[in-house]
Amino acid sequence: MKSFVRNILLLVALEIFVLLAGFIITDKFNTKFDFQEIVILSLFFILISLISLVIFFRGQSKNPESQTLHSLVSISLKFLLELFLVFFWFFLAKKSGFQSVLLFFVLYLTFTLFLIWVILKTLKNKSL
Repeated sequence: MKSFVRNILLLVALEIFVLLAGFIITDKFNTKFDFQEIVILSLFFILISLISLVIFFRGQSKNPESQTLHSLVSISLKFLLELFLVFFWFFLAKKSGFQSVLLFFVLYLTFTLFLIWVILKTLKNKSL
């Protein structure tokens, strides 16, 4: 439980860092990034990452037979939710400009690397 809370706080700190960096980039530099897009997209990514972390750490507290299943469900659900987000962001919201695509993939990479880091760090101490 202690590890779960600590990782959630790290996720919130990452979100604050992303928003602060996005604000500085949009405010100080002459870019075409829209700060509202950064906020909306990063909130969706933090929600997806939070759901994945909850499922993963819920599986870590269960018996060893279900830990693997929870880990796979966590990663698979993250992938599917991000596919829905891609569909919504690029096709329904019509955010297909270069800046929107770049913003999406930078945020995708940031939150995916964070989630992989948390999972690998947890599995290093407690294997499946």
